Amino acid sequence: MPKRMNEQELLLSFKQAMTEPHIFVCYQPKMNYATGRMIGAEALMRWKHPEYGMQYPSDFIPVLEKNGLLPDADLAVFELVCRFQRRCLDENIPIVPISFNMSRYDILQHNYVGKIEQIRQKYQIPVRFLHVEITESSAIGGAELVVDVLKQLHCLGYVVEMDDFGSGYSSLNILKDLEVDVIKLDMRFLSSGKGGRGGAILSSVVQMSKWLDTPVIAEGVETIEQADYMKSIGCSYIQGYLFSKPITEEEFIEKLKRTDHEPVQPPITLIESMDAGKFWNPNSLETLIFNHYVGGAAIFSYQDGEIQVLRVNEKYMKELGMNMCEKDILNANLWEQMDDANHKIYETTLRKAIQSREEESCDTWRTVSSKICGEQKICIRNSLRMIGRAGEQYLFYTLVQNITAEKKRFEDVSESERKFRFAAEHANIYAWEYTVATKQMRPCYRCMRDLGLPPVVENYPEPVIENGIFPEDYADMYRDWHRQIAEGVPHLEAIIPLTVGRVPFHVRYTTEFDENGKPLKAYASATMVVDGEDEEKQD
Repeated sequence: MPKRMNEQELLLSFKQAMTEPHIFVCYQPKMNYATGRMIGAEALMRWKHPEYGMQYPSDFIPVLEKNGLLPDADLAVFELVCRFQRRCLDENIPIVPISFNMSRYDILQHNYVGKIEQIRQKYQIPVRFLHVEITESSAIGGAELVVDVLKQLHCLGYVVEMDDFGSGYSSLNILKDLEVDVIKLDMRFLSSGKGGRGGAILSSVVQMSKWLDTPVIAEGVETIEQADYMKSIGCSYIQGYLFSKPITEEEFIEKLKRTDHEPVQPPITLIESMDAGKFWNPNSLETLIFNHYVGGAAIFSYQDGEIQVLRVNEKYMKELGMNMCEKDILNANLWEQMDDANHKIYETTLRKAIQSREEESCDTWRTVSSKICGEQKICIRNSLRMIGRAGEQYLFYTLVQNITAEKKRFEDVSESERKFRFAAEHANIYAWEYTVATKQMRPCYRCMRDLGLPPVVENYPEPVIENGIFPEDYADMYRDWHRQIAEGVPHLEAIIPLTVGRVPFHVRYTTEFDENGKPLKAYASATMVVDGEDEEKQD
């Protein structure tokens, strides 16, 4: 049985432990649970005393911290990592990035980054194979110093991971201030089982990290249930006893040789030069435009056929009307507001936008409700553009316009036109519109269908005289009518035989004038004469 050394024994043994070395490194793999591939590993400090046996990190690290020895121990670990990576490169052993820990005591050391860089260059290890892990607690009380160290590390090309995220009391503030490349989530959130408040927090952090373009690794995963839960909320990167305990260098090499590898990929690939992250910055130009200079706008995610609205501006709420607040909109299920036909239209447009990477539009009806206004059916014109993608998850920006009134007017006009067309079919009526200044005639549907007229007839009335619709013996009279209309005659009518069959029609013109009294348009109709109609109207 190993014996736990006291503080004095630890201090007396430290120098020898560094040189023998009794302090060594174990490696714990980081895995992609969705693919079963290794994405990296974490180097963990271990101490095996020749007499007292293995010592727990929780016993010796606080002693090293207290006595200012931890930076020396961390540098020793880093050198062992570099030596291991050099071996992998020289012996053609498959290699993955290995992360090493940098404590707040390391950060407080003068030129600590310079010291690790000197060791890296000594072994000629490409910087992409070395990741730095800082703990959330290392930034508390010294954020400015940590920011400076992170800048130095990024300038040198290191990937920086934030370890134990969520274990402290200032997680969101720390994440706001520190530009880390990877977040390692503390699985203690699920200590009381998946779901609940802890599960909700984890889900929110994973979602938030995607829009920060920051991968997430769940550490401390011990069961399949935990891994399945993390995968279900969008986090497939796992570290913990489920896959492997920390193992020795030789055991790790064997695992490297028989396990497929893959790089860690950022969860969101932004489209072109669009920076989705700026939409969350209250001081960015994007947010200023989003809130004040565009119409109703929203940002939402789309995955596996489901939509989650993430952000809306005030104009969006006004477009929907119904006195809805932001909370109502964010909590609403968009698909429940649409029937199957409109759901299909909207989702088809989303998929089209994904394929084209251009703005796509559609008009859809939805039924919205609020406690104040009850329930109402509205029509929204949606302009959709994909601005980011993470596998099968998509980030969309949309502009909306409430066109309910416009649609209803159009439907009313369409219904009136339908009724008029029905009546015209049974009353043998033809109608057309004549623009005085341009001499353009726009015929009705029946004129185009029965008489073969185009949608616009130029230099009217000559074409209908040439093709025989208005016969030659009435041509001069009909030309004179249009001269009279141009001079301001308000009304003209006569019975005229039309077409080669010389079928009698009652032709009427009514002139429309502008605000200055000048003739603007004339509206005409030709109604087939029925038996007994007064033929003396032929003039």
